[in-house]
Amino acid sequence: MKKVLFLMLSVSFIITACSKSDVEVMSRYGNTIEEFSVTDQNDETFTEKDMEDKVWLVDFIFTNCATVCPPMTMNMTSVVNKLNEDGVTDFGVMSFSVDPETDSPEVLTEYKSYYDIPEDVEWKFLTGYDYDFIRHLAEKNFKTIVAPPPKGSNQVTHGTAFYLIDKNGKIIKDYSGVDNGNASFPEAEIIKDVKILTKSEE
Repeated sequence: MKKVLFLMLSVSFIITACSKSDVEVMSRYGNTIEEFSVTDQNDETFTEKDMEDKVWLVDFIFTNCATVCPPMTMNMTSVVNKLNEDGVTDFGVMSFSVDPETDSPEVLTEYKSYYDIPEDVEWKFLTGYDYDFIRHLAEKNFKTIVAPPPKGSNQVTHGTAFYLIDKNGKIIKDYSGVDNGNASFPEAEIIKDVKILTKSEE
């Protein structure tokens, strides 16, 4: 009886340990990001193949955004700096512009310069595609909206979430990219999840 009890406790411990070692995939995700070819702020081509062997955080922004994008980018910058300070190296960030006609590589480079982003962190500000591409990418892969500006405005409608992608290109979960009602920006959760997926959590 004692042997059976010991075995059950051992199995329970193993299951618990395994459950804590992975980040649970949200039910609406689990898909692998589709093939794409875009241009980064350095005017260099970036594709899904360049994502290999890294964990990625993804968001959708644009440089003329007058509301949510600056705090989103500030929050992402804070996450990046803390991961960098903790010695996490095998991760990157992809910020897809939802206004690619305005956001040339030069404009994105200037936008990036406004933020305290560590030089050794791979943060790709992406453009080089049309509106149909970014709307399709957002809706099909990340289950979020990208919609053209209302008449007389230059403010594109888009989601404010951050997305987590594992080293196999699988979309795992999302987080609010800004304070949301009574809930604060979940910085600690994002950092913990990235560390788990990069096997860097102590």
